[in-house]
Amino acid sequence: MAWLDTIRERWGQWRREVPLGRRGERAAAKYLRRLGYVIVAQGQRDHVGELDLVAVDQRTIVFVEVKTRQSDDVLAAVEAVDEQKQRRITRTALAFLRRHDLLEERCRFDVVAVCWPPGQRRPAIRHFPDAFPAIGQWQLFR
Repeated sequence: MAWLDTIRERWGQWRREVPLGRRGERAAAKYLRRLGYVIVAQGQRDHVGELDLVAVDQRTIVFVEVKTRQSDDVLAAVEAVDEQKQRRITRTALAFLRRHDLLEERCRFDVVAVCWPPGQRRPAIRHFPDAFPAIGQWQLFR
């Protein structure tokens, strides 16, 4: 079964090459798909900021901030989405909605904490729907 050892070795190399944050976003997207969300964009970047995931949950557009950590501390991951980060996400979400002519659509902001301690094959994932309101002068109507 030398081929199995080869596959395991290559898998290990691939996991080391993919940045932790990117692996966390992939795990979060997979998790949300299992919940019935449709992922419409991943890693959207523009001059305003970055959106980790944009999904649709029934008839609601969901902007998902993914926080990946190499520890078991879920709260530390969620607390990293402070007020400044929330403002940036709100501003970026508004730009996304304008660009795609979706300003009239319902939306919300979720946070997904992905805790991936070293040596574990699968992460622990916690989803916080409607984690924060749109804030700043760019507030959205809900």
